Amino acid sequence: MSVHLAAKPGDIAETVLLPGDPLRAQWIAESYLEEPVCYNRVRGMLGYTGRYRGQRVSVQGSGMGIPSALIYGHELVAEYGVKRLIRTGTAGALQPGLALREVVLALSASTTSAINQAEFPFADFAPTATASLFLKAADYARKHQLPFRAGNVLSADAFYPPDPDAYAKWTRYGVLCVEMETAGLYTLAARHGIEALSILTVADSLITGEHTSAQERERSFAAMAELALNLL
Repeated sequence: MSVHLAAKPGDIAETVLLPGDPLRAQWIAESYLEEPVCYNRVRGMLGYTGRYRGQRVSVQGSGMGIPSALIYGHELVAEYGVKRLIRTGTAGALQPGLALREVVLALSASTTSAINQAEFPFADFAPTATASLFLKAADYARKHQLPFRAGNVLSADAFYPPDPDAYAKWTRYGVLCVEMETAGLYTLAARHGIEALSILTVADSLITGEHTSAQERERSFAAMAELALNLL
């Protein structure tokens, strides 16, 4: 048992899906996994282990923002021996042609966080996806005619930036969408030598102002969940 996870040794699979919302973790587990068992309720951050098409897999809520995601990611890897982290999260579109519910594969993650500056003073570490996982996800999506975008995303610290034009430069540089965890996840994976991929669903658009409901963010986005699970 770690500080934030009540699981016993062996309770968690080597592959873990990481939705930020714990209720989305519950929805994925109850909708897709065979005989899911809840191993964690500490702080309401639900975690489940079950099987998908015979393969053992866990789903763990990770909260909002890089600091929260790193707490759960670190404990999963350091305390429970997890080898593969797949984020299944939501994002805000930064490009005009990126529609609601469209899937984004995060090839790399820019960030406004200073999380890596202490470790890499006077340098910029470039957090990127594990190539094999990324290629496998892209191949699966193409074969099953699942529309997706792939490229650079932005992991931001501020959900409500004070400057209304804060994201304009990121749009200009071709960044696809903004979320809050991927840069931390990819850095953690690189540090520990494990695999990581962030699969995102567009929940709102900072270009058009469109957005999905809280219930849709919690209980829909099936394409993202199925893509992540089929990487097993």
